[in-house]
Amino acid sequence: MSWKTDFLLTWYDQHKRKLPWRDRNDAYGIWVSEIMLQQTRVDTVIPYYLRWMERFPTLNVLAHAQETEVVRYWEGLGYYSRARNLRRGAGEVLERFGGQIPDNLTQLRSIAGIGEYTAGAILSIAFHARVPAVDGNVLRIISRLENIGDDIAKPAVKRQITALVADKVPHDRPGDFNQALMDLGASICIPRTPLCSQCPLSGDCRAYALGTERTLPLKAPKNKPEPVYVAAGVLRDATGRFLLRQRPQQGLLAGMWEFPGIERPDRHAHIQELQEFFTPAAESLVITENNRLDMTHTFSHRRWFIRFYFIEGDFSKIAVPDSKWIEPAACDQLPFAGPHRQAALHYCTNIG
Repeated sequence: MSWKTDFLLTWYDQHKRKLPWRDRNDAYGIWVSEIMLQQTRVDTVIPYYLRWMERFPTLNVLAHAQETEVVRYWEGLGYYSRARNLRRGAGEVLERFGGQIPDNLTQLRSIAGIGEYTAGAILSIAFHARVPAVDGNVLRIISRLENIGDDIAKPAVKRQITALVADKVPHDRPGDFNQALMDLGASICIPRTPLCSQCPLSGDCRAYALGTERTLPLKAPKNKPEPVYVAAGVLRDATGRFLLRQRPQQGLLAGMWEFPGIERPDRHAHIQELQEFFTPAAESLVITENNRLDMTHTFSHRRWFIRFYFIEGDFSKIAVPDSKWIEPAACDQLPFAGPHRQAALHYCTNIG
């Protein structure tokens, strides 16, 4: 690659984003921020990061926290295995490395939840190691700079781009270099409509010279999320407790809590089906369209079309596996699945 790192670093010094993890610049803070930023926008992450650091300010505090609380602080960011792996990884650092995050690539990659990109970010930013940190932003930038017309999701193309970036990482400012690429991809070399006239590297960009900057990078189209129709029952007893069910410890939203109900792949369930799910004595429950709450929640591979029904009646015969009657105060401490917390808040407010 013919472009000069000096142009990029000069631009970064003038335009770098002010981010809370850059104020800390320590290995733990960088680790947390990079895990949160996976599949999540910076503006969304910032308040979560600040709240997380207030509650779990050190690796030691995180390692000794209860998993339920850790996931609760992550609620809303999605991909909850990230939170569990952060806690698990913190425990591994305490047990295997005496509480010190290692500055060795092999050791760092052996910790739960730390992949190649996260390791590169931690090593270059916190330990000033001359290693690349290649994420989606960097793949997009380099594919344009080099006019790479192959699918950047292919492992061989990722390896090619990683090697190109590794060759460019400067000895004196490796962390700033990697963060400069991140910022350039977030603000200038953006998807679909890059702001080439403002880019410090446009003079050396092959795609810009050839007019292909808006067609790159090439990526195979993603599959559309699969629709899933969910009918959930909101049962609240005379003392104000909610009936909640914990999801299995493996799979989507593992271990999260929700209002129990049923799923259908092709249609919304009938009220009668929901009544029969809770009890064979369907006449003991009253379910109507009144106070129904409709919500949509999209995951990477599926989209929930969910209907919440407030249910009244005789709850004595109800037996739902993995469910418990939970006090409202305890509900606030539990990690809820998807939109189920909003439903709890809605029915707490709107039902007398």
